[in-house]
Amino acid sequence: MEERKKIEFSHRSVLLDECIDALAIRPDGIYLDGTAGGGGHSAEIARALGDEGLLIAIDQDETAVAVVTERLSSFGLRARVVRNNFCELSEVCREQGIDEIDGLLLDLGVSSHQLDTPERGFSYQADAPLDMRMDKRKSLDAYEVVNTYPQEKLKKILFDYGEERYAPAIAAAIVKQREKAPIKTTAELSELIKYAIPPAAREGGHHPAKRSFQAIRIEVNAELDVIEPAIRSAVSLLRKGGRIAIITFHSLEDRIVKQTFADLASGCTCPRDFPICVCGKKPSVKVITKKPILPSREELEENPRSRSTKLRVAEKL
Repeated sequence: MEERKKIEFSHRSVLLDECIDALAIRPDGIYLDGTAGGGGHSAEIARALGDEGLLIAIDQDETAVAVVTERLSSFGLRARVVRNNFCELSEVCREQGIDEIDGLLLDLGVSSHQLDTPERGFSYQADAPLDMRMDKRKSLDAYEVVNTYPQEKLKKILFDYGEERYAPAIAAAIVKQREKAPIKTTAELSELIKYAIPPAAREGGHHPAKRSFQAIRIEVNAELDVIEPAIRSAVSLLRKGGRIAIITFHSLEDRIVKQTFADLASGCTCPRDFPICVCGKKPSVKVITKKPILPSREELEENPRSRSTKLRVAEKL
């Protein structure tokens, strides 16, 4: 099993070269990888550092922490690994005795390893207990969301987080089924979703359960809630000229990153007819990527999962 984990985590990290270029790494700088995963990005950052540099690799997933710790062991004191959520960047830096950083990388969403480990309950293509927790220490799991949330709340989650047009029908089908017996597995939920939507919508394109599984996973892990606070926290920690690079996998994440960067890059918000500025707001970052960086054709061919990825970068003023 351990060998299998190593193989799965050995997949090439998405937009790897683009991320390293975007961070403009200084050999003596301090960098955070807030979503270390299998350590692909972390290892390249550490490799670009000199003996005076430091990488802090952060992940909330216990398995990822074990794998990245082993992968970064050859870098010695140049790399440290911390188990935490990237929304706690300030706390991590305080615990590590760090006041300022030179760069942060975030690779949002679920990892390939999590998707490819059936027992984690992330995949609609395997049968496993409903779980979907990135951090096993958390109490809320997919089972609780599916079997206890009111119908209206389920419908809202499916629509808002999954952009699922058939959210009302799927939520109604879930509630109807759980009145008979709890929905315990990913296969049960996947089949239920499949038959809750019109037959024509099941043909071609994405799996009919894809959007719903995404929505439930986002709810379980509060994925969207932590993005903006984490960006603002990171910018407050960045030295002048420091970079923040963020990879997103779907439009909901990308929209938050784009809007937060835009707000941090904007200045005075006073009405135009005010003779002088009274708000005092000044830009704190410069957006480096006017348009997001996308995977190359070669990367898309090697890794189809990268097709929806976007990289946005900002620099501290």
